[in-house]
Amino acid sequence: MSRIISLTVEDIRFPTSRELDGSDAMNPDPDYSAAYVVLRTDDGPDGHGFAFTIGRGNDVQCAAIELLAGYVVGLDAEAVCADLGGFSRSLLADSQLRWLGPEKGVIHMAIGAVVNAAWDLAAKRAGLPVWQLLSRMTPEQIVDLVDWRYLTDALTPDEALDLLRAAEPGRAGRTALLHAEGYPAYTTSPGWLGYDDAKLARLAREAVADGFGLIKLKVGADVEDDVRRLAVAREAVGPHVRIAIDANQRWSVPDAIPWLRRLAEFDPWFIEEPTSPDDVLGHAAIRRAVAPMRVATGEHVQNRVVFKQLLQAGAIDVLQLDATRVAGINENVAVLLLAAKFGIPVCPHAGGVGLCELVQHLAMFDLVAVSGSMTDRSIEYVDHLHEHFAAPVRMRGGRYLPPAEPGSGAEIHEKSRHTYRYPDGAAWQVSR
Repeated sequence: MSRIISLTVEDIRFPTSRELDGSDAMNPDPDYSAAYVVLRTDDGPDGHGFAFTIGRGNDVQCAAIELLAGYVVGLDAEAVCADLGGFSRSLLADSQLRWLGPEKGVIHMAIGAVVNAAWDLAAKRAGLPVWQLLSRMTPEQIVDLVDWRYLTDALTPDEALDLLRAAEPGRAGRTALLHAEGYPAYTTSPGWLGYDDAKLARLAREAVADGFGLIKLKVGADVEDDVRRLAVAREAVGPHVRIAIDANQRWSVPDAIPWLRRLAEFDPWFIEEPTSPDDVLGHAAIRRAVAPMRVATGEHVQNRVVFKQLLQAGAIDVLQLDATRVAGINENVAVLLLAAKFGIPVCPHAGGVGLCELVQHLAMFDLVAVSGSMTDRSIEYVDHLHEHFAAPVRMRGGRYLPPAEPGSGAEIHEKSRHTYRYPDGAAWQVSR
């Protein structure tokens, strides 16, 4: 019998603020960071996971993950891997931990980091990438991954089974398609708010040359600046390449609507996070007012219940789940099932360290076993920090190629972890 013998946590931060990579209207100087967890077993392999932050507060996230050691250390690793639904529910069930949320915020993300580490462990033990481990599960096994509390007014387990069974006959063909063509991506790399116009134009042209059919620009600090920057981008890429925009929650509803109408001449494919991620009715009001511009949100949506309400209220056209914001893969499976029920495309958020590596597995599982579609779907891509990962994303012609390495892609090289460990790593000594 294999046992989990330790849960270790490291505060890993990359000084991306020095070049303004990741800058937007709400986050002008982010340092992409990972509250990084390793579940060590007595016979190997180990499971790796993390919660993503942007610098200050990463230590708080690490402390929350450390709280979970007592719930995990000593467990039978084989039993955990055989019942990942039960493992997830056991962490979510503790009444005193729930009081810190419930099911939101730092403690919820901490549970997500540990749950994702358990999935990495399970996939490595199975010799499969996570997307294939998920895609080979039966509909019944997939439904058992989900905590169905609070969801059944929108989606029942029986309805989910029907969705999954309907998709089952096409799994092999879609897996072959994925291997042959990859999964569509869009890129945010040209559009960080701190970049000057020349850099924006150059990177936008390069993105199109690399095969991306959609680029995204940050907006929301100043409307005249946004008009100018969108004009630069549209001139650089031409009329047929899609341009999305992202306000990162900058506006209240009365601000968002006239601002977006000013930008409509540039034909934005969607507006991401136009207001607070908790404001379901605000998103719905903005969507009605700026149609046919699409409304997207999800990277800061805190749990499956808010996603459910966004879908029930007709508040979004695009759902942007995040690999580390909710309580891990299990809760994201619930979100994918909800999106399939409501017929809303999923375009996962992946701006940040390691998020591309993680979230590609969810999108590919969705294609193979849930929605069965890539129509109007793409995974965000940013060209930052992939070299620090043991199994970095692979891109070709603006598309993600399916991961082949066992695991979730979360594992960061030990040398990188040592260099960027905060505050004593070598990368942080340079800045002092």
